[in-house]
Amino acid sequence: MPDQAHTQDDVAELMAAIGRNARAASRPLAMASTAAKNAALDAMSKAILADREAILAANAIDLASAGNNGLAASFIDRLTLTPDRIDAIAAGVRDIAAFKDPVGEVIAEWDRPNGLHIERVRTPLGVIGVIYESRPNVTADAGALCLKAGNAVILRGGSDSLNSSRAIHACLVRGLKEAGLPEHAIQLVPVADRPAVGAMLAGLGGSIDVIVPRGGKSLVARVQNEARVPVFAHLEGLCHLYVDKSADLGMACTIVVNSKMRRTGICGAAETLLIDRAAASTHLAPLLDALKVAGCEVRATEEIRTLVPGLETAGETDWSTEYLDAIISVALVDGIGGAIEHINRWSSAHTEAVIAQDQAVADRFFAEIDSAILLHNASTQFADGGEFGMGGEIGIATGKMHARGPVGVEQLTSFKYRVRGTGQVRP
Repeated sequence: MPDQAHTQDDVAELMAAIGRNARAASRPLAMASTAAKNAALDAMSKAILADREAILAANAIDLASAGNNGLAASFIDRLTLTPDRIDAIAAGVRDIAAFKDPVGEVIAEWDRPNGLHIERVRTPLGVIGVIYESRPNVTADAGALCLKAGNAVILRGGSDSLNSSRAIHACLVRGLKEAGLPEHAIQLVPVADRPAVGAMLAGLGGSIDVIVPRGGKSLVARVQNEARVPVFAHLEGLCHLYVDKSADLGMACTIVVNSKMRRTGICGAAETLLIDRAAASTHLAPLLDALKVAGCEVRATEEIRTLVPGLETAGETDWSTEYLDAIISVALVDGIGGAIEHINRWSSAHTEAVIAQDQAVADRFFAEIDSAILLHNASTQFADGGEFGMGGEIGIATGKMHARGPVGVEQLTSFKYRVRGTGQVRP
């Protein structure tokens, strides 16, 4: 369907066809051999590298449009592809091929007194709908992960990255065809019309089994409010760092700067820094100096601004803001108890880190905070499926049902029970 205005009926007809094709592709895909899936992934990786220039050219069109529309620097960073980033996308697809195929894995098995043998076995979810914004790399990550887990996938990227996503998607389809797998196993919604999202949230007539949103707060909130199928939710990344009085100062400075500034536009970037009030005289100024040298704007409480002049004021809204930019809010707290209280009030249950040499502090942090990812003496930027050794990821799920944390290959499966008997009947 060409780039032009489409009627609601046009979009409805298109999406219904996509849903039917995905459901039809999901059946043979669920039974596809590991060798066939890996061959497709390897071919996809090679196609992405071979089409590097075409992908960059498509991305340049998206970037020019983003610049003309005055989009934020953090948004443009997520949208931007470079030769190195394309190489990383191809490597990520290739890495997924190397992972163990979860389909058919026996998770648990046991015998009953009546002689029945019961197995719990991993199975594909079926058809997954992925709705995402501005990150063309998600096209490859999501497509490859769903394929490895035996799922068909419908990808709906943001309008701002549509050209980039199309170029990457073409490589994925070539890989499917080369391996003899259904080309509709990975489909990209080819239009930017908003009704396409609504159709996916309604489930496409029963074709979609689960929705995975990856984007800003407004997108995820819409998905959670309107979806009629299960959702792996990732609302936002309000990530916290707590520096305890027992923290090694050099380590703390390195981790704090990396957590905030390595890439400010990702969901694992730290947004709030909490410092033990007992360490204010030794740790506060060096930590803030390190952030400022790295180019970070510091917004602080009045208590901190009295101790370290020249800082911006942190207001009530700062504690609930995912900046996705070189900005961090800072407060002093009364030890680990004060940090836990602040985090449990403001956190989005994504990722939190504690920097402490006192193991008892770390243990209490791990026990009393219930976010999806907790780290001790490590950067929040490790909140990533690849860094967890899971290959790529579709996102970080912050809910508590089915999938939580990085959503990788295993998290994209369900299970069924196989029960083997020798003629038993129930009395």
